[in-house]
Amino acid sequence: MRLRCSCCETIGFFASPADAGGGGVRRPASAGPVDPALTGDLVAANRILAREHVLDGYGHVSVRHHANPQHFLLSRSLAPALVTRADLIEYAADSEPVEGETRGSYLERYIHGEIYRARPDVMAVVHSHSASVIPFGISKTPIQPLFHMSGFLAQGVPIFDIREKFGMTDMLVSNNSMGAALAEALADKPVAMMRGHGNVAVGSSIAEAVYRAIYTEVNAQIQRQAIGLDGPLTYLTREEGLKADTTVMKTISRPWELWKANVVVE
Repeated sequence: MRLRCSCCETIGFFASPADAGGGGVRRPASAGPVDPALTGDLVAANRILAREHVLDGYGHVSVRHHANPQHFLLSRSLAPALVTRADLIEYAADSEPVEGETRGSYLERYIHGEIYRARPDVMAVVHSHSASVIPFGISKTPIQPLFHMSGFLAQGVPIFDIREKFGMTDMLVSNNSMGAALAEALADKPVAMMRGHGNVAVGSSIAEAVYRAIYTEVNAQIQRQAIGLDGPLTYLTREEGLKADTTVMKTISRPWELWKANVVVE
């Protein structure tokens, strides 16, 4: 199956799960060695998000493979703060490991694969159970940007309710169909809530996805505090949010380099 946008029709970003080698067919081969800078940033992202209390023993972050956009890199099933380069696994289009890989995988790796399949602009994905964000996925109060650092939220934050399409589940996105439904709910937005579960943040780079995951949590903390104050809240308008986010993204290397300096990459 190819993506419908013309830019990706040419290069055929993602094959269907059947084409990718499921059902006993030989698994796809690795896309080859990965740039050490990319694996270093992915390890750093895991440790940064744990240090910033966005991830704990659960949650995960991935990056699209630089040599093959159908593939992506994600740690084996491991607490993010413990991830090293040696723990990274290469996954094919169906969110299953490439040929020869036998280590245990995250149950929700399909979140990543299906977002990459649907969004050729996305290069990195973060899935977290960020505590302050949870209430905004289960209440009538939407999360909205309160300051310039969270301007990206002005694009809107959809809520994915797994029950709508899959009935009573354990709330985990544990197959391709569920991952595709989440990607559909996310649509073209940078963040989506997952009702009773957590959220997903995406970006055009690891730094951007990490930034969005962190500042979604920060905005949620501020919003919950502000709701307790007198009077209505003044949120950023869509125009203000987009302008603020454009400006902040020009200096994203500043927080990214600071965050990286505070973690060890192995």
